[in-house]
Amino acid sequence: MRRTPSARPARLVPALLAAALAAACASAPPADPPEPPVPLPDRWTAGDGLAAAGPPADAWWAELGGEPLAELVGEALAASPSLAAAAARVDAAAAQARIAGADIRPQVSATFDASRRRQSFLGFPIPGADERGVLSNTTTSFSTGLDVSWELDLWGRLRAGESAALARLEGSAADFAGARLSLAGQVAKAWFGLLEAVEQTELARETAANRELGRERVRRRYVLGLRPGLDLRLAIVSHATAEALAAQRERQLDAARRRLEAFVARYPDGTLGPPAGTGEGEVETSDLGAATVPSSDGALELVPPGPVPAGVPAEVLLRRPDLVAAERRLAAAGLAVEQAEKALLPRIALTGSAGRSSQELEDLLDSDFTVWSVAAGLLQPIFQGGRLRAGVDLAEAQQAEAVALWRDAALRALTEVEQGLAADAFLAAREAALEEAAAQAAAALDTARERYAAGLVDYLTVLESERQALDTRSQLLAARRERLDARVDLHLALGGGFAAEAEPPAGAEPPDEAARTADESRSR
Repeated sequence: MRRTPSARPARLVPALLAAALAAACASAPPADPPEPPVPLPDRWTAGDGLAAAGPPADAWWAELGGEPLAELVGEALAASPSLAAAAARVDAAAAQARIAGADIRPQVSATFDASRRRQSFLGFPIPGADERGVLSNTTTSFSTGLDVSWELDLWGRLRAGESAALARLEGSAADFAGARLSLAGQVAKAWFGLLEAVEQTELARETAANRELGRERVRRRYVLGLRPGLDLRLAIVSHATAEALAAQRERQLDAARRRLEAFVARYPDGTLGPPAGTGEGEVETSDLGAATVPSSDGALELVPPGPVPAGVPAEVLLRRPDLVAAERRLAAAGLAVEQAEKALLPRIALTGSAGRSSQELEDLLDSDFTVWSVAAGLLQPIFQGGRLRAGVDLAEAQQAEAVALWRDAALRALTEVEQGLAADAFLAAREAALEEAAAQAAAALDTARERYAAGLVDYLTVLESERQALDTRSQLLAARRERLDARVDLHLALGGGFAAEAEPPAGAEPPDEAARTADESRSR
């Protein structure tokens, strides 16, 4: 089956990077982040018991949204134009690394020349001349050769340039990983936004239907002369307002569908997403992912997962793609300084050529070269108007900028993780309060309707109870979606997901003891 170009970025970039590094004689410097911008604690100050962490988990979004979200993220990663552009930038960086490495190796070129020459001899009455009395001679010659040039990189200037290019290639690969992570987060947030829009739309429809029933009850009582005309007008206004809200929610749901379709690179026709219900408030939950469960009243609830093992602060500095990219560019800037400084030193170049020249084309295949030369040259820059010294200053300034950018990115990353860990506790408290408020508002609405039917309260009390019930339930749905968005932000801040630490099976030997036992068995 033919592989589509859209699937290329996610699969080929790591292989491309590995091949480029393996084929190079020079190598990029190892990861060596500078000192953190602030002293790092042993564990995060926010959160509770979140220091332990296993190895990084790639598809962390599947834990939040189940199989439907995993499929959408996979589709987006395979078809996203922005991700394809990031992959193309990795290709360009790999080409730049190969170009930089080419200067270290000998340069060989083959030449082939052919010429035809005619010479006329004037003023000599020589027999055999043409009708003008002019003797002429026509000759044809062919030549071929090999030219070789090689700059001896005695001081490591060229190797520093190649290593810098390889470091930039690694930075581009980290940028690609960051773009992939960001796209997954955007798709996850769009999916949760669609789930909330479905719930908000169902709530608005339910409210409009209930207020229509209330309007008809008031109308009947008004016809019987039991209630004043003011109550009927208020009931009509309440129902019309609910219908307007339902239309607004429908529009938001349509926009959420089209937004998600754009993220997964589909035509935005507004058909993607979970079903909007069966007309009785029931929603199919099997297709909505792990982040949704049916509630006690048959509606759909967004439920954030449990705590995430966040690791330790120092670990984030090595696993976030943006920090990895910033560190690689810092390493490249340091090598650029080295390259600029060594440009002040002498350069030694070797050149050589060998070839053959003949008037017969077949003679060029003779291995006996009749023309050859070997030369060596030394070039020492003396005066270039300060250009080389300015190049060193420029490289040093760019290195200082790279250090500052890394420190700024590191401080921002630490802040994002701490904020993400702290936000979940605040959002959980808000959600719990809204759950209590929604339950009490629903009970108050039932009581207000009963008391109004008995003539004990006016219709304004019913309207206020309806408003509070709708407002608290709507806020509760928004709070649950906000918790899920905050969890996505936390994963982005941590540089991805964390797998739980694997516990050894019962009765298993500790790793060191198992290794020692295996060594003893081999020795016997």
